[in-house]
Amino acid sequence: MKKQVNFAIVGCGRIAPFHANGIKAAPSANLVAVCDIIEEKAKDFANEYGVEKWYTDAETMFNNEEIDVCCVCVPSGYHHDIAIAAANHGINVLSEKPLDVTKENMQAMIDACKKNNVKLGAIFQRRTYQAAQEVKKAVESGAFGKITIGSASLKFYRDQEYYDSGDWRGTWELDGGGALMNQGVHGIDMISWLMDGVESVNANCQRLLWDTEVEDTAVITLKYKNGAIGVIEGTTSVYPGLETVFTIGGQNGSIIFGDNKIYKWIFKNDTPARPVIENEYAGINCSYDEHTPHSIQIEDMAKAVIENREPMLTGEEAMRTVCVILGIYESSKTGKEVKIEY
Repeated sequence: MKKQVNFAIVGCGRIAPFHANGIKAAPSANLVAVCDIIEEKAKDFANEYGVEKWYTDAETMFNNEEIDVCCVCVPSGYHHDIAIAAANHGINVLSEKPLDVTKENMQAMIDACKKNNVKLGAIFQRRTYQAAQEVKKAVESGAFGKITIGSASLKFYRDQEYYDSGDWRGTWELDGGGALMNQGVHGIDMISWLMDGVESVNANCQRLLWDTEVEDTAVITLKYKNGAIGVIEGTTSVYPGLETVFTIGGQNGSIIFGDNKIYKWIFKNDTPARPVIENEYAGINCSYDEHTPHSIQIEDMAKAVIENREPMLTGEEAMRTVCVILGIYESSKTGKEVKIEY
């Protein structure tokens, strides 16, 4: 049985170091090659992470290297291009968030991986945090009784320089949206996962501060499949960026938790007991200073290949989160409540 899985990274930009460090920290993963269309970026990235092989064309890399998993780290609207190319070479795919920016592109990724009998995994590393795992256990145990509310405060900050740093940033075509699709997608995934799915949304998305095509400020009301309701606030316009905070409450208890810890854990009869939380990794304003959450998902992906099983977060599940955001944009545009179709 294979003990190590060969990984390659396509796209050597802002998110790629988390994948490189995550691969380095994952016992079952080995980084063998990197690729970027800008030769200097590819070469410098390879040198920084001790990788012998670097390329400027993904197809050439796929043809010349023994790769088991491709980490897709290119701009969001190009995810499907790289994923489909990798799948057609019999290479498993681990896509950075969001899976892609349209339902058609995401379905094409899923179909290509199924056709070629390879696995499609997606990064939503916040699900691996201990606080999130403990809250999920409480939800699944029925401790809340009837859950009535699930809300998320996703107040990030990005300045104009950030949006000007890449011509794809803040565009509908390649970023797929603004504060919600790029930054808030993690929190939207989290609250949808914890609440077992979104039924419908009613949204108001505005561009209030930055010179982009997309929203920097949004407020959404939601109905969940479990019958509860809630609110999401998402921004890149709130200086200096505030902690991401989630609230779940109902008949028998309430939990409030954020990037760094659990703030409230209150249940009738103190059951379940408040867990002790250690080793949380997310920082304020998404300023992660640890690669451990990525390494958890990368190690899981490697083990999925070795054990021939599905990864912890499949392409289909990642697609559901993007469909929620696409529904939010439709609601804001039409001024109507939109039912989420997966």
